[in-house]
Amino acid sequence: MFGTALSQLRYGMAILLNREIRPQDLERIARDLVATLAEFGEPGADSSLLPGQAGQLDPEVRRTVTRRSLQATARAAARHTAYYQRVFADLAIDPGRLDTDTWSQVPITPKKALRGMPAAFVSAAVPPALMALTTGTSGTPTAVWFSRAELETTIALSTISAALTLGLRPRHTVAYAGCSRATLPLLTAEESATRVGASFVQFGTIDPALALDRLAAPLGLPGKALQITHLSASASYLSALVEAAERGGWRAADFGLESIGVGGEVLSDPLRERAEAAFGAPVSTSYLMTETLPSGGTPCSQGHLHHTTEFGYLEVLDPQTWEPAGPGCVGMVVHTPFVPYRQCTLLLRYATGDLVRLPSGEAATCEWAHLPATSAVLGRWTGPLSAAVPTRSVLDLIEAEPDVPLPARYALTEEPDGKALLHVLVRSLPASRLRAGLEQRAAEAGLPLAGIVLYDDRSLMPPTGALRADLHERNFESVRPAGARTGSGA
Repeated sequence: MFGTALSQLRYGMAILLNREIRPQDLERIARDLVATLAEFGEPGADSSLLPGQAGQLDPEVRRTVTRRSLQATARAAARHTAYYQRVFADLAIDPGRLDTDTWSQVPITPKKALRGMPAAFVSAAVPPALMALTTGTSGTPTAVWFSRAELETTIALSTISAALTLGLRPRHTVAYAGCSRATLPLLTAEESATRVGASFVQFGTIDPALALDRLAAPLGLPGKALQITHLSASASYLSALVEAAERGGWRAADFGLESIGVGGEVLSDPLRERAEAAFGAPVSTSYLMTETLPSGGTPCSQGHLHHTTEFGYLEVLDPQTWEPAGPGCVGMVVHTPFVPYRQCTLLLRYATGDLVRLPSGEAATCEWAHLPATSAVLGRWTGPLSAAVPTRSVLDLIEAEPDVPLPARYALTEEPDGKALLHVLVRSLPASRLRAGLEQRAAEAGLPLAGIVLYDDRSLMPPTGALRADLHERNFESVRPAGARTGSGA
């Protein structure tokens, strides 16, 4: 254990002094955690102090660490990236004088800048090893480069999270139902699961009926649970699985799932409830994105989204003025991932496009009250209408309706008076009762809708947004006829 204590000390000093992190120190910490779990079954009382586990720091120490991290990150970006070299030179910004009070001197980095010239954000001081692309559902895919050391650090942090947050153990089997082209999430999911001792199965975004077959099929593996125990998927692909399970007559008892993890898209409360009923497993979600990894957010028991301060600096800004959003207001997540966690693609004040609402001012009393809190992600910023009628509000409205096929397809168009007209795909028309129910619930929720138009033909609708479930992956396996099923209830 002495070697692990030394690794923890070196890691802690690297964070406090903002020095380079040794990936082998994090790997040693992760290996010792796995060994502790194997021997004792529990992580220990001090597990919250492990990297990425939101342990509390003295506020003054945290302010000092944040100031040093901002300065070191700005200094690295200004010295080693073409984009920020020009920005800092043109504005005569001194990275060594920046802190939380003066950080607004640094201009916002728009997503289109990273998409248009990804190489301009790559540090000349670090050899790039892996290019990770986003899915591109909100536009052109964004390219982010990672060094070898960053990958090793990310995998070690993911292993710690898999053991502590997901509760993965050697008896478990994880199925990853994300797009196979999502290189970085696939890599970290496979490595973290297998390093804990769990098994890993890559599904991809295959036909939902085939995925249900695989989830229900007995594994017959020695030392493993009878069926797949953990599923990782996007919200829209999970909704496609729920649709296939409900329409195909599957029961929760047909599966062996113990946990479903969702990321990448807004997870509505109705979809969570329907998924838990369909599969008999709790559904959890977290907030991570390729551009700002390993920074992210985790929901607490009271429904807040708490954002880590260890890995980056969070701002919530008005997307039109770039001024700080006020209590109770909707703003955009603007994030700065810290050096030394990020070394290759460096980003300062990166406008993520994700909308959240700040708390109204009441002090949080939950288990992570010491971390910055926002609402869950409301949706993506595409203009004022997206903040007035955000994705979450629409999905909470329509995904509760069995007569709306999943994944839900909808569009918003703006009327001359500024209100929105909501267009929704339904199973069949006429559906006057459904429309009346939706209009009543929308009014109760305070949504500024001019009206709701229903369609039973998607081709007649205004264009609907792309979903991760649309990233279909072809395979040579035959899919049984619609309505047929297998499993223990067949």
